[in-house]
Amino acid sequence: MKGVMRFGKQGKLSPRFIGPYRIIRKVGRVAYALELPSGLESVHSVFHVSMLRKCIRDPSRVVPIENVHITKKLSYEETPIAILDRQVHKLRTKEVASVKVLWRNKNREEVTWEAEDGMRSKYPHLFHTPG
Repeated sequence: MKGVMRFGKQGKLSPRFIGPYRIIRKVGRVAYALELPSGLESVHSVFHVSMLRKCIRDPSRVVPIENVHITKKLSYEETPIAILDRQVHKLRTKEVASVKVLWRNKNREEVTWEAEDGMRSKYPHLFHTPG
C-alpha cells in the first residue's frame, strides 16, 4: 500500500529526488559521498551512482527538503485526499476490488490504484456512504 513510502521511491517507476546536493568525494568506482543537510542526518551520505541524477530540469519532480519529514525507518507519509474511482478485477477464484486514490505530499498530487481493503481499513473517512 502507498501510505508510507520508502525514502526515494514512490510506486513503480516513479522515483522522487530531493536536492540538489554537492558531491564531496568519490567513494570507490560507483559511489559518491554527498553533502547532506542536518535534516537528513539519519540518511547515509554515500550513494550509488544509479541513485544520482546529473541535472533535473523539471522542478515539479524535486521535493523540497523542508516538506519531507523522514522517520527513523527512512520513510515518509503521504496523505490521501479522495477516492476517485473503483474497479473490480476478476481472477479465477475471486474478485479483487481496487480504488483510484488521489494522494498529496505537500506541493505535489498524484493518482494511483490501491487495494480497496487496505485503504478502507487505514483511511475509513474516505469511504462515505451516500444517504
